Amino acid sequence: MILAAGMASRYGKMKQIEGFGPNKETIMDYSIYDAIRAGFEKVVFIIREEFEETFKSIMEPKLAGRIKTAYVFQHLTDFVPADATVSAERSKPWGTAHAVLCAKDEVKENFVVINADDFYGEDGFKSAYQFCTTDCADNNFGIIGYTLSKTLSRNGSVSRGVCKADARGKLVSIAERTKIYWKGEQVFYEENGQEFEEDPASPVSMNFWCFTPAVFQLSEALFADFVRQRGTEPKAEFFIPIVADHFIQQGLGSIQIVPTEAEWFGVTYPEDAPTVEASISALVNAGAYPPALWPAQS
Repeated sequence: MILAAGMASRYGKMKQIEGFGPNKETIMDYSIYDAIRAGFEKVVFIIREEFEETFKSIMEPKLAGRIKTAYVFQHLTDFVPADATVSAERSKPWGTAHAVLCAKDEVKENFVVINADDFYGEDGFKSAYQFCTTDCADNNFGIIGYTLSKTLSRNGSVSRGVCKADARGKLVSIAERTKIYWKGEQVFYEENGQEFEEDPASPVSMNFWCFTPAVFQLSEALFADFVRQRGTEPKAEFFIPIVADHFIQQGLGSIQIVPTEAEWFGVTYPEDAPTVEASISALVNAGAYPPALWPAQS
């Protein structure tokens, strides 16, 4: 499941379909390529309905015959309870956990969730596939863990879910830091107008999750409560970590932090684009990926 319905407000354009590879491959192309070689057989795109034609015209010619595809739209009104009051100022949907919930009728098997604009690396998908096929259960979800210091931009603040783990590698809590950044060689985040230091070695969520369909029922109930309580806030977002934290704190099960050696990179700001292009070029030159991901099929 690829979350591709975001508006990329800081980046300024639809980075989900921008080309960064030698043949203008998108970051999603590399994720799908890695997913296919890890063993995944279907990709579900969560998109905004107004982008459907453009999105399909870019992705379908490349993927036809290689992997099954499905498209799910994320609408502002989806799953909003009738008794909730929604701010008249609100124009965009409700965030990542709401996007996942919108795929409830399309996904009936264990699945992974990723962002469209994050490069996760081959090992991340191998680790996720292994977990999904052997360990993922209704009481044991998973999260692919990356190192915080390796996921930050030098061009401004980003949003990261900072994880706390127990001795068994199980997630204890996850805190969504919506403004976390480098300051010299230290990492800080802001919350309620105050600045706090964060350990750069902390494991973080890059929105790479492993779930069973049981997450949909849980998310639907939590989202209804969320909108009733915060629907009047024009920018309130229903993040996946909200669902994950409830799952843990209510004793519904555990979430395994699945480590990966993969290097992450992504685009939050326009200034990040050259770094992403250079990183992909280096991987291609090293033989990790072919120069053309999707050669014409006979």
